Amino acid sequence: MKKLLAGVDIGGTKCAVSIGVVSGDQIELLDKKKFPTPPAPEAALNRLGDLLDELLAAQPVDAEIAGIGISCGGPLDSRSGLVLSPPNLPEWREIDVVTPFRERFGTATALQNDANACALAEWQWGAGKGMDNLIFLTFGTGMGAGLILDGRLYAGTNDMAGEVGHMRMAENGPGGYGKTGSFEGFCSGGGIAHLAQLEAVKRLQRGEKPTLCPSLEQLSALDARVIGEAAQQGDELALAVMRQTGEQLGSGLALLVDILNPQCIVIGSIYGRQQSLLEPYALAKLKAEAHPRSLAACRIVPAFFGEQIGDYASLSVAQYAAAMC
Repeated sequence: MKKLLAGVDIGGTKCAVSIGVVSGDQIELLDKKKFPTPPAPEAALNRLGDLLDELLAAQPVDAEIAGIGISCGGPLDSRSGLVLSPPNLPEWREIDVVTPFRERFGTATALQNDANACALAEWQWGAGKGMDNLIFLTFGTGMGAGLILDGRLYAGTNDMAGEVGHMRMAENGPGGYGKTGSFEGFCSGGGIAHLAQLEAVKRLQRGEKPTLCPSLEQLSALDARVIGEAAQQGDELALAVMRQTGEQLGSGLALLVDILNPQCIVIGSIYGRQQSLLEPYALAKLKAEAHPRSLAACRIVPAFFGEQIGDYASLSVAQYAAAMC
């Protein structure tokens, strides 16, 4: 009997369902379907269940689901299977997302926040395979961490472990996670955009006309993608932003290395795309601030799954759910 994993990804703009199969310590993504997230949770869950039925119907008759994993932004209650009104899903207030799938498909089903799910994927099949202590940093729309400690997922007392984006890195600076100068404020897509806008305003007030933003009216056009592309082409303002982001990333990494003593920190999304720009500043700051013995035991690497990490994250939760039964 062929054992399949099913993954459900619930996001603010899109939902996706996927199926995969594990062979040894490798995962193969077999199929995937996605659709825009409807406002009503019930509509989304019904659609996800229907699509999973379609994916399974296309598989050989000797295949069955070993587990279903659900990945969603927090806050959530993984033990009760409840999504607790994430900022990007305002209508999802205490929604039980586990029971509908468990009852419909009759298999082990589990829920984890997206950072934890990504950590599980990199630990089980990616850059952290075979390690006991791993940290995954999202570094995308926001900044969060998934923690694998002593060979198991650590979610904390009420699923709030790893909210590193809330750490204050400086008294002043771009805002993120509701806090000025936070880790997310410096190291996230929105944070990079905000930082670029602050830098542009400084230059404009000095009478300069930066190429990227020659007037205040163009501030809103500065986003992480624009800044990254401009930095790759040598733009001075964009490079200044990347330097600050890289240095703050290094300071944040140093805190994590000193506190948790991991073997590896895997960084997703923006870090993978802009590694050549961010890595030198981040590693220099990390070396200057982290305890050398702790740092010597730790590697800093981009996500093994790169831009596809989301596709494998929910499947990793399914594997985790099946193993816990």
